[in-house]
Amino acid sequence: MEAPGGDEYFMSKALQLAKEAADADEIPIGAVVVHKGRIIGKGFNQTERLNDVTAHAEMLAITAAASALNNKFLEECTLYVTVEPCLMCAGAIRWARLDKVVYGCKEPKTGYSNELNTEKLGHTEVCPGPLADEARSLMQEFFRRRRG
Repeated sequence: MEAPGGDEYFMSKALQLAKEAADADEIPIGAVVVHKGRIIGKGFNQTERLNDVTAHAEMLAITAAASALNNKFLEECTLYVTVEPCLMCAGAIRWARLDKVVYGCKEPKTGYSNELNTEKLGHTEVCPGPLADEARSLMQEFFRRRRG
């Protein structure tokens, strides 16, 4: 793992949150928002616990980061999330004006990272891949257990 402050370091923090989600019987996705090298928001999926379909890791991390900065716009911030964001989260990422999204593994069914860098939604740098194998394994193991 690289030194604190790099993509793998922050993704490892998101993976720790994803493991908390799995321990809580939530889909294991974790996210952190980083501003100037410091984590200012974090979240993990809590849709079951909160009975809220919008309680995705990204949404909770964005809300926490906006509170930390006392600003709805998260310019100069990077979101690290263990799985490619869905359409709802992609919209929130754009509305929050995050500069960059780094995600672990692709989500072939519901992933919308391609929409983050378009004329219609604006331009957010998207970087796939750090610790993708770990994120994928966590998801696969969770669903394997859930299916029995």
